[in-house]
Amino acid sequence: MRAIVLDAPGPLESGVVHRGDHVDPRPGSGQIVVRVSACGVCRSNLHMIEGDWVAYGVPAFMPIVPGHEVVGRVVEVGSEVDWLHPGDRVGVQPLWSTCGHCPYCLTGRDQLCSAKQITRETVDGGYAEYMLATAAHAHPVPDAISDVEAAPLFCPGVTAYNAVSKAAPHPGSSRAVFGVGGVGHMVIQFSVLAGADVYAVTRSAQHLDLADELSAHPVDASSRDPVSVLAALGGVDAAVVFAPSDESLRQAVASIKPGGTVVLGVHAQVGALPFADEKRVVGSVVGSRQQMRDVLALAAAGKVRAHCETYALDDAVEALGRLKRGEIRARAVLVPNA
Repeated sequence: MRAIVLDAPGPLESGVVHRGDHVDPRPGSGQIVVRVSACGVCRSNLHMIEGDWVAYGVPAFMPIVPGHEVVGRVVEVGSEVDWLHPGDRVGVQPLWSTCGHCPYCLTGRDQLCSAKQITRETVDGGYAEYMLATAAHAHPVPDAISDVEAAPLFCPGVTAYNAVSKAAPHPGSSRAVFGVGGVGHMVIQFSVLAGADVYAVTRSAQHLDLADELSAHPVDASSRDPVSVLAALGGVDAAVVFAPSDESLRQAVASIKPGGTVVLGVHAQVGALPFADEKRVVGSVVGSRQQMRDVLALAAAGKVRAHCETYALDDAVEALGRLKRGEIRARAVLVPNA
């Protein structure tokens, strides 16, 4: 099959990612093969490709196929799979599989399972014509959502939903979002949906426009100190950080009120934390299978929507390059069989 393959981590411009032939997947027990209709292009793919996560053991093997927010049609099922059938439309998120019996799996926190497999990190992902998936972690996609708009729900959507739930927005509360990209624009939508007053902090003109379009208050960090802007408002109740920088995290901590919470969804150094103000920083990673179902239901009801631009599979490197240069407004999505 056609696939986009990473041979070895290195700069994107050096040709480490390329189109190639890859082995056709075959399902084992409890598995399915999906013909990929759409796959989102995530910044974490860039981190893996360029070697930022080698110290964490990512990728687990090479060559590997990137891509971890996937929608497609089931074409083959393995043994012990009787709830999915060829032709069913499903989505696959980064949480490719879990053990199913540890304390985390049994309490709805399966994304914390120590035995989990991660799509595009420990197994091949969706930058390909076909992909192997675990049936128990494949989610039926509602008819009301297109393939392209559904794919980002399986990473930015569920990741944002989990992060926002930790920030516990409610009517009349205030939230700051640092980083308005693939995940950030979904954080804004879930926060607004919960009734919060949202301030979106970014340096990008196109992201400032997107934030305004999504009913957030844009804060231009390229011309103003966001801490001063938010302090003038009396601070915010909570902040969600998806801008991968220590400075953004520092600003978020400084911007929240005493007793407030910063939800961190990227690698960053916390630094000094004013304990006397009882501020706290909470990590957040992807989301559980139940949260994934919640996200799909909200999207099917038209309450949230992933903003997308599409690329052919062969143009994956172009899409990744535009993402690296900050030229993607929200989410790029590959359409392998276009």
